Amino acid sequence: MLRFYTINALALVVFFGLLLAGFFGDVPAWLYILFIFIWVIITAIGSFQIRWNYHLQSLNHNHQISENYISITFDDGPHPEFTPKVLSLLKEYNAKATFFLIGKNAEMHPNFVHQILNEGHTVGNHSYSHSKNFGFFSAEKVAAELRQTNSILKKITGKEVKLFRPPFGVTNPNIKHALKKTGHLSIGWNKRSFDTTNLSEKRILRRITSNLKKGDIILLHDSSAKTVAVLEQLLLTLQPHKLQSVPVNRLLEIEAYA
Repeated sequence: MLRFYTINALALVVFFGLLLAGFFGDVPAWLYILFIFIWVIITAIGSFQIRWNYHLQSLNHNHQISENYISITFDDGPHPEFTPKVLSLLKEYNAKATFFLIGKNAEMHPNFVHQILNEGHTVGNHSYSHSKNFGFFSAEKVAAELRQTNSILKKITGKEVKLFRPPFGVTNPNIKHALKKTGHLSIGWNKRSFDTTNLSEKRILRRITSNLKKGDIILLHDSSAKTVAVLEQLLLTLQPHKLQSVPVNRLLEIEAYA
């Protein structure tokens, strides 16, 4: 798999090769432009593909697990309308999940944070603001957001959260440096539902369940009626396949709290 430092090292070699070739001969300008374009495209895709582990190591699945476990995860909550519906379905089907909470939402709805934990689910950090510009934050600002959310969650639950999911799944060197400072583990996924897009419930469900196997981590959002409907169908699908949803810390065999 491609890595940021490997690509940059290779890019430097190619760049200096072009300069050297230009010193001894004629290198057309379009070749430099093409080189820069390819580098930008690879870096951009790597930054938005958390499964690549391009900038930092994220835990995206555990296909070595012996039990028939998968993990359903929810981002962007808690939501006062949809989180209770999600929790109700999970309870009905005896499924456990992980909720990556936005700090400002947890601050406004601490009762749902309590309910999530009381019903046997795991909570993780999903930044404080979930800003659209999160990918452009400095390492210091990223670390500050994580610490602020951790402080809120600790005040509510008494637990020091270790698991973090980057907003939008975006990673970069600043986020990598921030995680080194805060000690959080980055948790990704290998089944992205796109439930926040205009895709139909049927297509979203098909994306999730196509080739679903033990060790998979599913990304959903407890923020819409469409996701609630998809979740019920997903939970019904798990039963005949003898798959059980557990929190990611159990699937990945790691600690969720310090």
